[in-house]
Amino acid sequence: MSTLIAPADEAGIIDAVQAARAAREPLTIAGQGSKRGLLRPVQAARSLSTRALTGVTLYRPAELIITARAGTPLAEIEATVAEKGQQLIAEAPYLNGVFATSAPPSIGGVVAANLSGPRRIAWGATRDHVMGLRFINGAGETIRSGGRVLKNVTGLDLCKLLSGSYGTLGVITEVTLKVLPAPETSATILIETPDLAGAVAALSAGLGSPFGVSAAAALPQRDHVIAALRLEDFAASVTYRMEKLRDMLDGFGAQRVMEDGESRAFWRSIREVEPLQAMPDEAIWRVSVRPSAGPHIAAAASAIDGRVLLDWGGGLVWIAAAPSTANHAAISAAAAAEAGAAMLFRAPESLRLAVPVLPAEAAPLAAISARVKEALDPEGLFNPGHLRAA
Repeated sequence: MSTLIAPADEAGIIDAVQAARAAREPLTIAGQGSKRGLLRPVQAARSLSTRALTGVTLYRPAELIITARAGTPLAEIEATVAEKGQQLIAEAPYLNGVFATSAPPSIGGVVAANLSGPRRIAWGATRDHVMGLRFINGAGETIRSGGRVLKNVTGLDLCKLLSGSYGTLGVITEVTLKVLPAPETSATILIETPDLAGAVAALSAGLGSPFGVSAAAALPQRDHVIAALRLEDFAASVTYRMEKLRDMLDGFGAQRVMEDGESRAFWRSIREVEPLQAMPDEAIWRVSVRPSAGPHIAAAASAIDGRVLLDWGGGLVWIAAAPSTANHAAISAAAAAEAGAAMLFRAPESLRLAVPVLPAEAAPLAAISARVKEALDPEGLFNPGHLRAA
């Protein structure tokens, strides 16, 4: 068990990083600890957490901007903006059920992992809505990137670089996000299709329509597949567009419409990958491919007795199957054959140490990654071995 360091301010984070640098001892970097089982385990004697670094420091609803310290629970930020009729855009998941944790996800952790939910297909990923960051680099220096306004040209865009770096490049201490007005209502059309190819075709048709689909998922059932497409906006607009969407998709299969309350609950379930949580001993993989390749990945999963859930119009395939090196190799090979990427999202620690949890980077990209790591964390203090074996 590593020693936990949880400073209450940025100065304490700096002191901890500088002490680790002086001692040449690596650090596990974490937020509230809600996704402790993600990626490879970090072998470090001390864990530096931002869990005590909390609070909204700036909220300007009229300017669609909110700033919060990295350890601030995601739920607190969502509640703050909801009071003004606004929402975080990328619909980030909590994933407590996936990782069997009760700790609240922090906004810094959400950004560090670039986690996005069903709305990503229409509005972009979390990193697309990060307007500014403060973080501590491996030298114990504070670096600020971006700003607190929607239009800014403040230096290098390190926001996107840190978003999705999983704490390997710096310790995020503060995040500024763009927000948008929350929809008045939502509705979801469910279409019963004969197979995944038909479901993805229905999703593609809906996403390519002018009716503003904000989420598109496919759920295999015993003898058919449900294609689900969501509309969000003012009530009158949703009603009108749903009628048009139903007419356009009439030939794909039998239809049913879920109104607002049922629709919101349904997409929370998709966001949290709940359909694949029934067997907690299974491993979960996350495969990103072009939507048309989704059914091929699902077929590969079926060959190893895996269960699947498709989000993002078929471009995000969640797979649950027995945790084994053979299954990991099969899923990774299927993803590579479709020019996609497979990530071992949840698995026992033994499997996460035994296999590559992320695909290997192409040589040119790996060289760039090494130079970036050298510039921001030259001593290799932050989350060593978290992404790939050293």
